[in-house]
Amino acid sequence: MTATPAWPPQSAPRLHVETLLGEGVAVPVDGNPAHYLISVMRVKPDDIVLLFDGRSGEWAAKARDIRKRDLVLEVVSQTKAPENVPDFWLCCAPIKKGRIDLIAEKACELGVAKLQPVLTRRAVVDKLNFDRLHAHLVEAAEQCGRTALPDLSDMVKLDALIRDWPDNRWLFFADETGGEPLADTLKAHPGPAAFLIGPEGGFDPAEREAIRGVAKAVPVSLGPRILRAETAAIAATAAWMTINGDWR
Repeated sequence: MTATPAWPPQSAPRLHVETLLGEGVAVPVDGNPAHYLISVMRVKPDDIVLLFDGRSGEWAAKARDIRKRDLVLEVVSQTKAPENVPDFWLCCAPIKKGRIDLIAEKACELGVAKLQPVLTRRAVVDKLNFDRLHAHLVEAAEQCGRTALPDLSDMVKLDALIRDWPDNRWLFFADETGGEPLADTLKAHPGPAAFLIGPEGGFDPAEREAIRGVAKAVPVSLGPRILRAETAAIAATAAWMTINGDWR
């Protein structure tokens, strides 16, 4: 007896689209995504491509009307329901190009719900290319199987962030001058949370005092070694996901 092939095909290419998906919806594709499907993945008529729109889960679609620079993907059936994203925000100071791109990529892979850039006094970068960051989030989601992109928020100044901090969300922050042991502290503070990571030079004393003044702020230690900002962001996110997120 011939084995029934797995559905959806595990080797099918995966693509983020802006079109709201549903059974029978036709999605026109051009530009770089079309080049990727046609020239790189060599998609043929009736081949399956997995699609997600960030709102309605993941869907299998059949390729049709393939031309040199564009094609149409016709949605066949849903393959994944919308994911239940852990209620975790990553708030981080802007750092150099490449390193902030890495933070965006890994934040998406690790399951962060919201990526919030925060401008601090010692930040060496005061502007970010949000189109590039969004592209990194899309690429990471396509690769890791997420059905929803993290919310990429506009950059805010630290004082505005802490002034408007919600009273139902923990604000863990990496305090290089000393904080509570990370694992025990996370276990003692379940529920909606965020991690605040400073720039390469850390928070200045006035910023640290202001953060500690937030009712839901919890200073934590990320260990005995000095970490790069991007390492701290990735490590803190992984720790929260392990203890309070969807890695349990």
